[in-house]
Amino acid sequence: MTYAKTDYFDRDLREVARFARVLSHPARLAILRHLAGCPSCRSGDIAEELPLSRTTVSQHLLELQNAGLLLHYTDRNRVYYKVDVYRLKRLREQMERYFNVTLCNLTSGDQNPKWDDGSEAID
Repeated sequence: MTYAKTDYFDRDLREVARFARVLSHPARLAILRHLAGCPSCRSGDIAEELPLSRTTVSQHLLELQNAGLLLHYTDRNRVYYKVDVYRLKRLREQMERYFNVTLCNLTSGDQNPKWDDGSEAID
């Protein structure tokens, strides 16, 4: 049986990494911010507000939807999107937990660590 290298990491780390990848594009962050300000929006409405083509907006919406950050519904031939608030809150909790653990590990060690060559880290 073949495993992806990511399979060796726990589920929480894989999920944080997946969300980080999805959120790594400023257009997707802008789309999320825009959707947070309206109850539901069509992709064309978003394209009018952002400096992006409808096709580009649709591609980014698909990425956000595949990550589970968006909900959508269809009314006739129009698709409306909105932020999945529950999922976004869960993402925030996972990211906070990741950074809390990481920062706790960093601050519990030497406050002025030395590198392998003996030099000190610079703040």
